[in-house]
Order: sequence, then C-alpha cells, then structure tokens
Amino acid sequence: MNTMTPELHTLHATFAGKVDAVLSALEREGVLPPDSPRTHVTVEPPRDPSHGDLATNAAMVLAKSAAINPRELAGKIAEKLTADPDVVTAEIAGPGFINLRLSDAVWLAELAAIAELGGDYGRSASGTGVTVNVEYVSANPTGPMHMGHCRGAVVGDALASLLEFAGHKVTREYYVNDAGSQVDVLARSAYLRYREALGEDIGAIPEGLYPGDYLVAVGQALAKELGDRFLEEPEQEWLPIFRAQSVAAMMDLIRADLALLGIKHDVFASEAALQIAGKPAEAEAWLRQHDLVYDGVLEAPKGKTLEDWEPVELPLFRSTRFGDDQDRPIRKSDGSWTYFGADLAYHFQKAEHADALIDIWGADHSGTVKRIKAAVAALTEGAGRSIAFDVKLVQMVQLMRAGEPLKMSKRSGNFITIADMVEEVGKDVVRFTMLSRKPEAQMEFDFAKVVEASKDNPVFYVQYAHARIHSTLRKGEGEGLVPSPDHLAMLGAEELELVKHAAQFPRLVEAAAQAREPHRLAFYLYDLAGAFHAYWNLGNDNPGKRFIVAQNPELSGARLFLASQIGQVIRNGLALLGVVAVEEM
Repeated sequence: MNTMTPELHTLHATFAGKVDAVLSALEREGVLPPDSPRTHVTVEPPRDPSHGDLATNAAMVLAKSAAINPRELAGKIAEKLTADPDVVTAEIAGPGFINLRLSDAVWLAELAAIAELGGDYGRSASGTGVTVNVEYVSANPTGPMHMGHCRGAVVGDALASLLEFAGHKVTREYYVNDAGSQVDVLARSAYLRYREALGEDIGAIPEGLYPGDYLVAVGQALAKELGDRFLEEPEQEWLPIFRAQSVAAMMDLIRADLALLGIKHDVFASEAALQIAGKPAEAEAWLRQHDLVYDGVLEAPKGKTLEDWEPVELPLFRSTRFGDDQDRPIRKSDGSWTYFGADLAYHFQKAEHADALIDIWGADHSGTVKRIKAAVAALTEGAGRSIAFDVKLVQMVQLMRAGEPLKMSKRSGNFITIADMVEEVGKDVVRFTMLSRKPEAQMEFDFAKVVEASKDNPVFYVQYAHARIHSTLRKGEGEGLVPSPDHLAMLGAEELELVKHAAQFPRLVEAAAQAREPHRLAFYLYDLAGAFHAYWNLGNDNPGKRFIVAQNPELSGARLFLASQIGQVIRNGLALLGVVAVEEM
C-alpha cells in the first residue's frame, strides 16, 4: 500500500510551499507587510531549461506592496532559499525572477516517489469538491457512429478521465436528440425496411429517407416482433411505435460502436423525455418572469423581401444582453420548440446537478456558442448559482489513404464508421491520433501514416518507447538483473534529465485539467518518449551509457529502475488517453 498521499504529491507544490515559507519568514522579519497577497506568486519551470529547474516571480509580485526594489527583494528571498539543502543555487534574473537549481537528491527522491505511487503518480486533488458534467458525442440517433463523430468522442472521453484524475467528480453525458424531425425520417426509413423484411419489393430508397443497410436488421427485428399488423395501417398509427423502436435500436448500435473505442457514458439524456416533462416550458416561464423572453418579430433574413417573407411573432430570448448578435427564438411558428429552446432547458437541467458544464461540439456549431452560454448564464445566475460553462469546439477530420482524400456521405449510406476504423488500425491508434493535435486545429487521418513505424507517427513513437523499456527489463531479468533503487546515486546528469522530464507529469495533469485540454498529455508523452529514445541512442556509440552495463550490476540496477519508472509515467499518461501501453512491438 502507498504511504504517500498521491493527490498531494507534486514536486512543484513542494517547492511552492518552500517559497511560501520563506515569504512568511520575511513577513515576520518586517521585510514584507503582514498578509502580503500571494495569489499570483508562481513556482514553475523556466521557459529555457538552461536557466534552472524552477523559477519564481515572488519578488516581482510582492515588491510593490513591500515598497522595495524587486531585485533587492529577490536577493532576500534567494538568500533564504539557498539555505535549504534541496536548493543548490538561487540566481536572480531580469527584473527579479529567481531561478532555482535543485540538488540531485531531489530528483532521485522523485524517482522513488514514482515507484511508490505507481498508477497514482500524477493524481491530484485540485478538483476536489467540484462536480463537472462533460457532454460529448450526442450524435443524432439515426445511424452508426462514423468518422464525423470520432474526434469529439475521444476528446470528451479523455477530458473526463483527466478531470477525474485531477480530483473532480465527473458525469459523462450523452444528449439523445430524439425529438426532432430526423427521428421521424428514421422511423419511416425503418418502416420501409420492415415492409422489405415481410417480403415486399421496396425498390430504390426514396429521396429523403436513410438508405443505409444498417436499417435492414432493424426492419427484420420489427417484422419479427410486430408481424404484419402495421402493413396496411396509416402512418399516425405506426409512426410513434417505429420511432421509439428505431431510436432504441440505433442507441444500442451507437453504444456498441463507442465501446469499440473504449468510450462510455454515465447518463443518456432524452430530448423527448425533457419535453414531455415540460422542462422547456418551465425555462420559458422563468425567463419571461425575469424579462429575458419577450414576443417579437425577427428581422427578415438577408436577401429576403416582404414579398417572399412573412414576419411572425415568436418568443425571443434576449441573447443580445449576453453578447449575442441578435435575439433568438425559442419556439417555431407552429409552437414547437426550436433546437435552441430545448437546448437551453436541457443545459439548465444539467446545471442542477453540477458545478461546471463542458460541452464537446463540432466546429460547425460555433455559431450557437454565444447564445447557449448566454442562456445558461441567465438561467443559472437567476437561480442563484454561478455555473462555469465551457464549450470545446472540435474540427472535422479529413480521411486519407496514402495521401489521397476519402469521401463519405451519410445520407447516401456511404461512409466510414468508427467500427471500420477500429477494425483496420486498432482502438489505441485511433484514440492517440485524435489527441495528437489541438481539437480546434484541422486534422488529417491517413490510414497508411497512422500505422507507420517512424518518429513522425506519435502513436508509434510513444508506444515504441514503452515497448523498448519492457524489452530492456526482460533482457535484464534474463541476465539476473532487476531494477533497484539501492544505488541511484550512481546516476549521472544525463539520466537525471530523464527524471526531470518525468517529474513534469503531475504538474502537467493539473494544468491540462484546468485548461480542459487533454491533448497536452499526448504532447507531453511524445516529448518524454523523445527524451527516452535520445538517451537510449547514447548507448549505440558508448556501451557505458547503456541501461545494462557489463560487469556493473549496481549501475545496471539503478538504470533499470530509472527505465521502469519512465515506463510507469508513460503508462499513466496513456491510461488517461484511454490507450493501452504495449510491452512489445
């Protein structure tokens, strides 16, 4: 059992505590005024590693309140810091930065901490007490998951895992859009397949219906369950039944597709159930009471004249008060809810059970961000709560094969599914690749390149580092050598550089969770793998730099211990991305 408290262990937090203690001592000595504000004091690695291991801006932040020159104050802080045996030097730079170089003992202790904490290394308490609802995928339940859904699904799932690791309580939610016209189209398409399953020649699928073969099995299941009782019935008799059955069948298919990517949800929230429960009407009533919804007429759309556009009075949300460019209707002219009207009620419902909301949307929804944020702000603040609400936009992925674009069309039924992708290249390749760029950046997914064995393929590069480590450990075991912390003092500067890379992981987890950016983990793992490969390559020319050194079991044991802990950090990072760390390639 671990004796450390994983959620409290970060090297940066330890030294932030040391800086804080120095500032408290300076307050007692009268150098700093009592209760000097330290909110903006930071302790973090300098941008240029050659400047040291850590840097603090404490002197520049506090100099004004102390009525003292920043460099003079930095000198007093540095003097106390250098009295700490863990600090080798504390150098003043620029207007008052203090660059710290830490003792080798600090890094060796960090290596031991990785070993002791194992899978908990990097775990944080920064999100303790905060419940976050992460909504992702939320594709219309009209067919199997395809590439258009993949990137957002992976980003949302990895973000949820990251937030949990950083101490948040996370609800993973899928919003089922089962109240719009698209589910009626689905029901009619399934009804056609139902007739086909009963022996009717349905011919070509009519324009406007879903033609995909995935509905054949749905029609067959409906025919088996219902027989021919609805063959001659009017649409109003069978449509509700076929709609409910078809949506249920599609959601089963969607869950199975997502499972192939290792993606799960805690809650599947139904739009239809939301409307039946009267939630949009409740939201409208509350907004009207607070003068945030009024009956008005929208301006004519651009290019429309009075002859071809009829103004209609609609209930409008005052979204311009919250930064939107125009007020937005929450109902259509026929009285049904607009997508926005239902969506604002849905978000208000989510906010009742969370302290923060995060939505993962496709970039094609960017135009609705302002209005939904405005609505959530109005509803939650009016209800006496302040809810943090963030929308992460994810760009579409261009599918390629050996440099040639692949085209797909959901309506024609010709598209590449998530199941197709996973079958061809594997879950781990898909997941890591989707996180190898910022979600707002354009991405190409080339089926040939993502399986290349090269440094340019980040999936391979990171997995190869982990496989190399396990190959080395197996070789050592075969020679009677085991990883040992008994002689870590034999490790030199180049080995300690690897430890320094690994020691960034806990801080990286906290920063990535705070920024809601799981792709930072993929970037970090690539850099850590690069540092490991660079050290490995030293042994190609110099046998004395290899992990296993002939006739030196003590040094070999120390280096194998180092390799083992680098592997642990890689495993921890990959686990957060939902990727299995392979042991051989």
